[in-house]
Amino acid sequence: MTALKEQLRKRRQQRVRSRIIGTAKRPRLSVFRSNNAIYAQLVDDSKGLVLASTSSLKAKKKGVEAAKESGLALAKMAKTKKIETCVFDRGGYLYHGRVKALAEGAREGGLNF
Repeated sequence: MTALKEQLRKRRQQRVRSRIIGTAKRPRLSVFRSNNAIYAQLVDDSKGLVLASTSSLKAKKKGVEAAKESGLALAKMAKTKKIETCVFDRGGYLYHGRVKALAEGAREGGLNF
């Protein structure tokens, strides 16, 4: 059953990725969610570079609170690199729980998407 769920998620991810492209001025905020942590990256697809990345492994909290902290940390890194806007790529995951908390944290930190 889990293999089927992962296949379906990959299909959703590819469908979204075909339409969303990150540039140097407006990078793609890519999200990966594992059972233990949530990871986020700002990616410039035109050059194939990761501009900034963070994970909830560094956070002292767990779950939704850790995801929100990760979003705030990513926004802070983006500000140091003078990035104000981005395109949100939820990676085929539903927009709720940890994914939503990460997005809200990034918005609170100053990223616009």
